[in-house]
Amino acid sequence: MRQIAFRQALREALQEEMRRDERVFLMGEEVAEYNGAYKVSQGMLDEFGAKRVIDTPIAELGFTAIGVGAAQNGLRPVLEFMTWNFAVLALDQILNTASKMLAMSGGQVGCPIVFRGPNGSAGQLGAQHSTAFESYYANIPGLKVISVSNPYDAKGLLKSAIRDNDPVVFMESEQMYGELGDVPEEEYLIPIGKADIKRAGKDVTIVSFNKMMKVALGAAEELAKEGIEAEVIDLRTIRPLDWFTILESVKKTNRLVIVEEQWPFASISSEISYRIQKEGFDYLDAPIRRITAVDAPMHYAPNLVKLYLPDVERTVKLVKEVMYMKK
Repeated sequence: MRQIAFRQALREALQEEMRRDERVFLMGEEVAEYNGAYKVSQGMLDEFGAKRVIDTPIAELGFTAIGVGAAQNGLRPVLEFMTWNFAVLALDQILNTASKMLAMSGGQVGCPIVFRGPNGSAGQLGAQHSTAFESYYANIPGLKVISVSNPYDAKGLLKSAIRDNDPVVFMESEQMYGELGDVPEEEYLIPIGKADIKRAGKDVTIVSFNKMMKVALGAAEELAKEGIEAEVIDLRTIRPLDWFTILESVKKTNRLVIVEEQWPFASISSEISYRIQKEGFDYLDAPIRRITAVDAPMHYAPNLVKLYLPDVERTVKLVKEVMYMKK
């Protein structure tokens, strides 16, 4: 199987869906003439023209309103935000229109639109550019939320998102655009709402998503050196949440650790913990534990960035605690 970069996997998904369906178009800041802020849309203006690859002003609320209106009138827009931190300016359209219109219209007006872009921290970018937003949007009925960790999942799930008839929030990571991964040349789709077991194990379940999957898998590798077999699950889709796959894993391992970049209060790990203790309490041999971002804005200084985000060392320590190996 060939290896391609994360950005290329996204580009192929966009190209294939735009060739398949003339209603699909891409819109956002610098997506056309500049070939995309992260070069995801490189070459697409030349292929599809200025009516389907559209540069916008720096006005997230404005171009999001145009996209939502286009979706409600039969088109299938893909809107690229330069970062999800900037998309808070468009939240009125995402929350009050895109997510609610199907219910408000009694099922008469849908909104098949994809909102996509990089999410979370990307190194030393300061507090205003470093927020992880999965739990924000997953808390909105009417939206589907996808948060991917590798090129294969990115391509398959973006294609599914573009074909979906509901509004989809698609979260990437600025730090992953250049990373390589195995992606088939033939077309494939990945169903929305299905988690993936990236590593099988029997001693403890570790759940994560997006770039924190590196931490989860890195911790599993370190634990394996000590004979501990961790089962690592990539959520991929945050809403709908595939908690059943987690439950089946916990039935086998009897322990659960969650790694995420969210702030701890009302986070994805909060929801997972509730679901698993409710449905799988009798299978747990230890309290569910989690490691999240620090409950504070992320500062610029590199030592504070390191302390702010989950890492392999602290995840390994947490796993040993739930296995009662280290207090």
